[in-house]
Formats: sequence, C-alpha cells, structure tokens
Amino acid sequence: MMRPLGDDDLNLETLLDADPEVLRYLYGRARTPQEVFQSHCRRMELGATGDGLGYWILYADRDFAGLMMLPPADEPGVAELGYRLRREHWGQGIATEASRELLRHGFETVGLKRVFAQTMAVNLGSRAVMQAVGMRYVRTFHPIWDDPLPGAEEGEVEYELTAEEWRDGHHRRDC
Repeated sequence: MMRPLGDDDLNLETLLDADPEVLRYLYGRARTPQEVFQSHCRRMELGATGDGLGYWILYADRDFAGLMMLPPADEPGVAELGYRLRREHWGQGIATEASRELLRHGFETVGLKRVFAQTMAVNLGSRAVMQAVGMRYVRTFHPIWDDPLPGAEEGEVEYELTAEEWRDGHHRRDC
C-alpha cells in the first residue's frame, strides 16, 4: 500500500535515511536529521503542486517499508522513478510492485510521455527492479564527483519506459 507523503512523515524519512546501507549508492552514509528535514521540505513543496507527481510512503502490510518517488523531471511530460526501501524489505518484490503502480499512475492518470530511472552501475538490486518493471537500458554515463563513492568508476546507468511502450505492454513480464 502507498499513500502520499505527508508532513507527519518526517520521522519515517529520518528512520529510512539513518541506515547507511540504504543510502550506500546515493550518499555513501546515513543522512543527518537536518539533511532529511531539508529534503522533506522540498518534497512537500513539490507534492503541493497538484500535478499527480511526487512522493509516497510505502507499506508492507502495516510496516513502513520505504519511500517511492515519481517527481517531474526538467522536461515536460517526463518524470523520474525512484525508490528507497528499508533493508528488511529488500529482495521481496515490494519495490517492483510499487514501481509498477507508479508507472501505471504516471502513464494512465498523469499522462506522462516518458519515465526514466538512474542509479550507479554497480547497484544491481536497483537495476533489477528497473528491468523487472520493463524499463530498458538507455545509457551509461560518467559524472564527475568531488567525493566519488566506491563503484563510481563504473558509471551511472539510465533506464526508461515510454508511454507508447507502456500501452504496447512492453512492461509486462510473462516469464
């Protein structure tokens, strides 16, 4: 189950971002409560736009499982898929199921043209989710980082799914 991120969810975001392993491919460390608060404020501001995009709290049964993201990108009609799960919920298909629901929402309700996702090339778990929801590999690129994380030398990867591919059922996995 997912529900839109609310002001009362700062404590859940803080719990999620307190685990350095959850943030290994994003920051390489846990985030401070102040850093989480600043991100929460930006997320809440974006959610107030009313365009159907934004951030959702994810539950597995009644247990807080993580944060799902579908914020708008810089290009009209495009959004970026993201997910961050608590470690105890990894490998259970929860991110895949929730990502499919966000893709459905993005294409069928919001009317997006394209959704993309990016991660470090070495983040095999996140890449598996992208592939499982039918996103296709687009490119590997090598940003320049001031303080690169371990594995950064392998680059970042981008996957995407278009509205046309969604309508044609390319996202479905029958095997």
